[in-house]
Amino acid sequence: MAETIRLTEYSHGGGCGCKIAPAVLSQMLATLPALPAYPNLLVGTESSDDAAVYKLNDEQAVVVTTDFFMPIVDDARDFGRIAATNALSDIYAMGATPILALAVVGMPINKLPLETIRDILAGGAEVCAAAGIPIAGGHSIDAPEPIYGLVGVGVGHPDQIKRNDRAQAGDVLILGKPLGVGILSAALKKGELSGEGYRQMVDTATQLNTVGAKLGKLLEVHAMTDVTGFALLGHLLEICRGSGLAATVAFADLPILSVARQLAEQGYATGAAERNWASYGAEVVLAEGFPDWQRKLLCDPQTSGGLLVACAPQAAEQVLATFRAADFTAACIIGHLSSGDARVTVV
Repeated sequence: MAETIRLTEYSHGGGCGCKIAPAVLSQMLATLPALPAYPNLLVGTESSDDAAVYKLNDEQAVVVTTDFFMPIVDDARDFGRIAATNALSDIYAMGATPILALAVVGMPINKLPLETIRDILAGGAEVCAAAGIPIAGGHSIDAPEPIYGLVGVGVGHPDQIKRNDRAQAGDVLILGKPLGVGILSAALKKGELSGEGYRQMVDTATQLNTVGAKLGKLLEVHAMTDVTGFALLGHLLEICRGSGLAATVAFADLPILSVARQLAEQGYATGAAERNWASYGAEVVLAEGFPDWQRKLLCDPQTSGGLLVACAPQAAEQVLATFRAADFTAACIIGHLSSGDARVTVV
């Protein structure tokens, strides 16, 4: 009988939980020299955004991103699918459409069977085919831990690019996917995730955020990002800091994967959730008596999470209808933005 391969045993972390903590990343980048002026560089490193954007002409801008990580699941094909979906999400989060991808591959060649590696690559190719784009090349290395992801290249109209630092006071906040992927991955790592929990995790993490390209065309969508490794609080704080606004979120309104909620109430959490809180907890105000499991859920790193949209109140129904037409049935209003210092208040 062939030996069962558990990919998560070959890595110290998984999915977007592998991200370097926000505070540490800020320290790493703090001493980098400022970029010289490039008039056509519409989005660079200045705004902690999801992708770089370069204006080609009055009608076209190229959008480029890269994302890769270590296994969040044991199944090779599912790992490839999740990693590819997550990488392309950054293109959609800018309101753009992907046109091609390059594979980023690092594998412990002497530890993993070639069939397993082929299945990872096949999973990624399957997602790109669903997105209507080719994997046109890439780069591979022999690495101590399995790593897979994509460089994503997309296009969008320069006037329809959705940055994360253009939100306005009074905007409504809408989240496209339910939270809880990190908690489910923590249970999986311990061998304690149910079949239903695994289905919920894979279904949400492999749902392409293609709706972002349609949201990019809506004038009253002012800002957009996707919720990934820094969790809901971290990515919302990026909107707040960039836009100079305060946010209020109603915990009761948050969409949460049902199995993840049960596990969170039982105390399941990731180490990355605590690292996230240590990085930005000082900018968060929690209601008195706020349960600790809820705090950890707000800091739960999402792998291939949902789009977070800031839009004018009168456009909220149109945004929700756009989400639902694309089969994002959990999409809902979770809060709003207002004038004030950059912080998030959770009630």
